[in-house]
Amino acid sequence: MRKLDTKQLILASHNAGKLAEISQLIEPYGFTITSVAERGLPEPEENGTTFEQNAYTKAFAAAQATGLVALSDDSGLCVSALDGQPGVYTADWAEKQDGSGRDFALAMEKVERGLAEAGAVRSEDRQGYFCAVLCLCWPDGHAEYFRGEAHGELVWPPRGDRGFGYDPVFLPTGHERTFGEMSAEEKHSWQPGSGDGLSHRARAFAKFAQACLG
Repeated sequence: MRKLDTKQLILASHNAGKLAEISQLIEPYGFTITSVAERGLPEPEENGTTFEQNAYTKAFAAAQATGLVALSDDSGLCVSALDGQPGVYTADWAEKQDGSGRDFALAMEKVERGLAEAGAVRSEDRQGYFCAVLCLCWPDGHAEYFRGEAHGELVWPPRGDRGFGYDPVFLPTGHERTFGEMSAEEKHSWQPGSGDGLSHRARAFAKFAQACLG
């Protein structure tokens, strides 16, 4: 495991929600962070079939372009009754037909239609999980991966206007409120040294912090 010996990172993401969450999770360690979006760098084509492959594509492109160690995140929602979909295509499910951007309200409706078509009515038939894979990549191409999952149930209609993406329809196991109803602090429920956290991203970050930050 290669140790991280710099306090300056480039975040390989154009997703404002991810940037906000990762910045919040890494802030206690005193990092100076900029994003590829702030530097005007393009998004590389993500054509991998796993979260790890897509995370590496983004991180390596950012590291090569800037000469900095890059941190990326590839994440998605995997629904059991939909054979693991949308999975790595989670963001694609939100693409508008006219190509004008993403609409996660439409994406959540698509998931619900799929569940209805599958006859997934009972709670046990509506299980799924969020997965997040962090990739830390150096300019020489060396990479470390950290995976976190948060399991729960897909509810309908959406509940809450916090978070982003599919958060309003995801009810984490053991809780009565969706990610969309939780504050960022409650959703992550993690601070350095305090355990694994609740969200998939917090759990991935806990592994990252333990391995690379000491």
